[in-house]
Formats: sequence, structure tokens, C-alpha cells
Amino acid sequence: MSELLEIADELYGLPLPDFTPARDARAKALKGTDLAPRVKALRKPSVAAWVVNLLVRRETAQVEQVLSVGAALREAQASMSGDALRELTRQRRQLTAAVTTQARRTAREEGTKVTDAVADQVEATLTAAMVDADCARAVRSGMLVSALATTGLDPADVAGAIAVPEALGFEAPSREAEPPPRPELHVVPDPEADRKTLAAAEEALATAEEELAEATAAHEETTAAYDELEARSLQLQAEIAELRGRIAELESAAEEVDDEISEAEEARDEAGAALREATAARDAARAALDRLRR
Repeated sequence: MSELLEIADELYGLPLPDFTPARDARAKALKGTDLAPRVKALRKPSVAAWVVNLLVRRETAQVEQVLSVGAALREAQASMSGDALRELTRQRRQLTAAVTTQARRTAREEGTKVTDAVADQVEATLTAAMVDADCARAVRSGMLVSALATTGLDPADVAGAIAVPEALGFEAPSREAEPPPRPELHVVPDPEADRKTLAAAEEALATAEEELAEATAAHEETTAAYDELEARSLQLQAEIAELRGRIAELESAAEEVDDEISEAEEARDEAGAALREATAARDAARAALDRLRR
């Protein structure tokens, strides 16, 4: 691994507020080398990109599961396996929603609150990683600087979304959260111990209720989106069946018209022959009459 990748891996694994000062300090320490301007040019990640980078390092197993389902989904799409495709699509929606909820919780533990708009970008990035192989490699690098979005039909701007081109193919190692510093303990009686314990329990309950509300909202939102798309799919299938029936009717009518055209063509040819014969007979009769009159 190059020195630039080592530095980038370290920087993009830091808490978001620490990125810029740490980057500038590293660039300053490298002053006079070819590496200094490249380190200085490393872009600070957006909040959504930082959340995904954090998720890759802290919840590596979940990210690997997302990417594995994505690879299987792409394979099912390529082989046109309908049953597998539907099942994997359902798993994809469930996974991205669940992992996005976990990402919000992990970011909160790092002191960064994730808004709904940022959560949408995180989920879009995870979805992009599932439908596009290059997006998957970019996410796994842990060096995103901006969120990703793609439907799988058009290529995503992967090059513009990663810190350095060399990051594509790099896999960020898993890292445990830094334990909080251990305070010095003094055995001093605390007259407010009970009140503080109660306050801590109330705070823990409030946090748990907030997380439950967020998880419930995310579940309701993804369920509503799924139901809407499923209803749309059924509607489109019904319209397709109706159009196929109409096409069959039109094809049958076209065949009947073709048969009628053939019969009409024969009748036209016969009438033409009769017309020519009648014309010749009239001309012969007129000629005979003219001879008699002379």
C-alpha cells in the first residue's frame, strides 16, 4: 500500500471535525516532499460520505453483507432469475434501511447527529453499492468524499466520489471505537448519587425512545415505498396483460383482413377479365353493324 493511501486511510477514519486539522498537520510535516501537496489536496468528506466511511470501519460485517447481497442481486439480474431477483430486491430494501439506521446510531456515538436528508444520502449510497460494482468498491474503500447515487442503468461518478483514484480497490480495515478516557476515581460520598442515577436512567430511556422512533419511522417509510412500488408493479403487469390481449385481437383482425384482401384481389382480377371480354364483344358488334350499314 502506498504512503498516500496509508495517510488517507488514517484521515478518513477520524471523527469529522478532526479531519481538516489532521490533514493540514500531515501536509505540513511532509512539506518539501512530493507527497505534501497530494495530502493537502485530500478533500474533507461530506457528512453522508463520512457516515458511510465510519460504517465501513465500525460495522464491517454489515457492510460486507450489503455488498454480498448486491453482488448476488446483480448476478440474478444478469441471469434473469425472476424469483431470486424478487427475493434479493426485498432483502436489498430491508438491508439498506436497517444498515442506514445502524449508521445513524454509530454516527451519534461519535457525536454527529444525522439528519433525515443525510440519512437519505447514506441509504442512496448503500443502494448504489448494491446495484453497481464500482460503487461497491468505492464504498468498501472507506474513502468516500461525497455520497453516491445510481439506478444501475447509468454509470455513477465514482472517480469524483473517492479521495484518490488509488482508493478504488482498497478495503478499509475494521476498527473498534476508541474507548472513552478513564477518569480518575476518588472515593468521595456523593449526596446526589440517587438523583444522578435516576437522571442517567431517564436519559438512557429518552435515547432509546428516540432511536425507536427513528427506527419505526425508517421502517414505515421503507414499507410504504415498498407497498407503493409493489402496487405500481401489479398495475403495470395488468396493463401489459391488457395490451397483450389487444395485440392478439389486432393480429387476428389483421389476418382476417389479409384473407379478405386475397379474396378481393381474385374478384378484382375476374371482374377485369370479364370487363375486357365485354369490351371486345361490344367492339365486334359495333364493327359488324358498321359493315351492314355500308
